[in-house]
Amino acid sequence: MTTVTLDFHPGNLVRARGREWVVQADTRQDDCSSLLRLRPLGGADEDIITLIPELEFVSVEPATFAWPNPDQPGNHAAALLLRDALRLKLRAGGGPFRSFGNIAVEPRAYQLVPLLMALRLSTVRLLIADDVGIGKTIEAGLIVRELMDRGEVSRLAVLCPPHLVEQWQAELQGHFNMQAIALTSASASRVERDLPHGVGLFDQHPIVVVSLDYIKSERHREHFLSIAPECIIVDEAHTCASSGAGKQLRFELLQRLAKNAERHLLLLTATPHSGDEVAFYNLLSLLDPAFLGLQTRASADDPLRQQLARHFVQRRRKDIVEWQVETHDGRGFARRMKTELTYKLTGDWGAFFDAVQAYCREMAESVEYTQQGSARLIWYATLALLRCVASSPAAAVKALTTRLEGKTEALAAEGDDVLLEDDRLHDGQADDLGSNDLEPAGQISDRLQDAQRLQALIVEAQRLSGKAGDPKLAALITHMEGLVKDGFAPVVFCRYVATAYYVAAELKKHFPKVMVDVVTGELSPEERRDKIESMEEGADTNGGRILVATDCLSEGINLQHLFTAVVHYDLAWNPTRHEQREGRVDRFGQQAPEVRCTMLYGQDNPVDGFVLNVILRKGEAIQKELGVLVPMPEDKLRINQAMVKAALMKRDSSRSQQLGFDFAEAEQVLAPLQTLWTDALEKAKANRTVFAQRRIRPDEVLPEWQKQQTALGSSADVQRFVQSACSPPERPAGAYPPPSPPPAHPAPA
Repeated sequence: MTTVTLDFHPGNLVRARGREWVVQADTRQDDCSSLLRLRPLGGADEDIITLIPELEFVSVEPATFAWPNPDQPGNHAAALLLRDALRLKLRAGGGPFRSFGNIAVEPRAYQLVPLLMALRLSTVRLLIADDVGIGKTIEAGLIVRELMDRGEVSRLAVLCPPHLVEQWQAELQGHFNMQAIALTSASASRVERDLPHGVGLFDQHPIVVVSLDYIKSERHREHFLSIAPECIIVDEAHTCASSGAGKQLRFELLQRLAKNAERHLLLLTATPHSGDEVAFYNLLSLLDPAFLGLQTRASADDPLRQQLARHFVQRRRKDIVEWQVETHDGRGFARRMKTELTYKLTGDWGAFFDAVQAYCREMAESVEYTQQGSARLIWYATLALLRCVASSPAAAVKALTTRLEGKTEALAAEGDDVLLEDDRLHDGQADDLGSNDLEPAGQISDRLQDAQRLQALIVEAQRLSGKAGDPKLAALITHMEGLVKDGFAPVVFCRYVATAYYVAAELKKHFPKVMVDVVTGELSPEERRDKIESMEEGADTNGGRILVATDCLSEGINLQHLFTAVVHYDLAWNPTRHEQREGRVDRFGQQAPEVRCTMLYGQDNPVDGFVLNVILRKGEAIQKELGVLVPMPEDKLRINQAMVKAALMKRDSSRSQQLGFDFAEAEQVLAPLQTLWTDALEKAKANRTVFAQRRIRPDEVLPEWQKQQTALGSSADVQRFVQSACSPPERPAGAYPPPSPPPAHPAPA
């Protein structure tokens, strides 16, 4: 066997086995042996082969191509087609970004910053903490797609909350051409059952989206750790770092994953350090345990902080204004135009509200006078009834007709604080906005006279249903007329299922030409997504579309492609919830220049007044000062106490505006929380100052992006190429000879 002398370098063209190949970067040539890794010219990465030149029957040699022959000129159309083909072929080229030919999204230049940061690290460990709606999913997808196309990783697991599993699955497929399977409590057994005998999960499915709730149990956690891939994305990473039993299990899982120093780890969160110092430094420790030392090192010039800057990126919307000039349409994010819409508790509806409030007040006074029963059961009933009444007549009927399950004595024996944890009353925690959109039970009394009184209230609520009797609904319909006329497609967010169906039914009556649909937590995640897709496929473009939804859609499903306005029909008791609602529509990918956001509330409704003036206004002030929202500290007991005090305040007809209410006593209950909230703001401001991303500037990214775009061509270039290749070009007379006529055949006998 003759010795073959090779001197091929990555990128060289060679001829072997009767065709041309491109030498790959992982080719090995030394004195002992030679291995050539080759990709076919015109082939994909899946076609790469490895061969040993000494064993080839025909020697591997440099590929040569004949020079063009001037005696055989082609036509102009064919030359253009060849030029476009060669240009578009660069989409599978070697750089600077290998992945751009395999993605179906055009990233904005600021989204390339995490990618450039990742490519400067031997092992990618990044905390991407950009604001809601900026595009953290796109940024993480770009990094992983690039690592895969460079051959640095072949397997990926995305760990995320259960309600985001399907969204991640769809985003990976739709934007990055990566086929992923979902691993949840519902699907895990089927996925494992379908595996071929002796084949591991990641051997059969290299890309998996895993529910954190499924993976945190001990049995599943240990199995996952034993097979975990070399690249991990953790979405909503702050939910894995804060306190709480379930969250502690998540953090332990991430700690054990991070112990492998060669594992790539991408942590995504919009709220990395909103006052929670422990959670923030827990997250940093996953990047490198040494970063825990930053808790006691305050200097921005500290070398350890300089090291962290290579792993941590955080931008607010106003931080990326300088990047927006480079967008393909010359436009950055939509302008978020906020307005407030009010109504009054007048006429029969005002009398009905007063009657419910009087009923709640009398129950509370009765408990206080007799010292019998549980005061907190009365709190629960008061909050449940008045929140549902403030929502809609339909929700009021549901609460008034629903009996609180269990005996009062049994609840008291267990500790009735558990009752006030009912998520039908609240709007989720700062790091977990999941909530139950069913109406809470408002009926707790066994007395005959109370039952008769409740029945009268139920009849009155049913009578007042509709635009004529419900001033809140009337205000909404008037506002929607303006939005629809101006061409906006609104999403109306309601707190309860009954309210959503009630509002949708009334809107259908008043907007017969508009497609109106409703999505609530009664539907499975798949059914919710199908509903949204059906609105895209079936909406009358002349009539427009309106979606009425509960907060089951405020996380998990992006709405920016179909909707351009948000109406808060029910005020949330958590400012973070409002931001999440608006962020479903006002986010990366929104094509409208303006997104309108409307907050609807009752001028003389004490519940709305307290929430608006004491909670939401505070959140807005913090957001305006800092640029992002700092979640309100969690203390449901204090919040419940303050809400009850506010809810039982009497309306004064001579002072009907909300400013006429004196919330001093209720605010005093919340004073410790307000102090904690202010402290959290100061900590967040300090952290943003110290940890601001300043390492990569637009002038570093934009030239690379523009060169890549010029080389790859635009969507218009791809369209022209496909049309030219599939359609016969027009041929001017004499440009080139027509095809020869077909040969003559004898006529059939």
